[in-house]
Amino acid sequence: MSRPFKIPESVLVVIHTPVLDVLLINRADAPGFWQSVTGSKDELHEHLEGTAIREVLEETGIGCGPGMVLKSWGLQNIYDIYPRWRHRYAPGVTRNTEHVFGLCVPEGTPVVLNPREHSGYRWLPWREAADACFSPSNAEAILLLPQFAQ
Repeated sequence: MSRPFKIPESVLVVIHTPVLDVLLINRADAPGFWQSVTGSKDELHEHLEGTAIREVLEETGIGCGPGMVLKSWGLQNIYDIYPRWRHRYAPGVTRNTEHVFGLCVPEGTPVVLNPREHSGYRWLPWREAADACFSPSNAEAILLLPQFAQ
């Protein structure tokens, strides 16, 4: 059975602590590609907040519970899908719309990676995290963290 094509609408979730340390995860299929949590809608009618909650849980094991605040930043990035990942989308789909969220978690929140998706994680101060991201839109979102984390 073949996998359905990915929906070209996704979320980017900047997970951070109250002191603005940011969680970055390393893609298993692209070593050295450090990023925040990202993921596409599973269904066209899935709410973006639901996509964000699901992706955070799937990729980091973090359940959005007490002491955590998920917030839409009201920002969208529209970008060209990297050629190496276009085969995951329907023929002719070359652009994705990404919706930016922040998730504030308590310091010391445990991270349990899905090894099929990610090979490592690290917490970095927000400026260092922005410098470490391979994706320009992810880096830009992290640089906006201080204004959205309030």
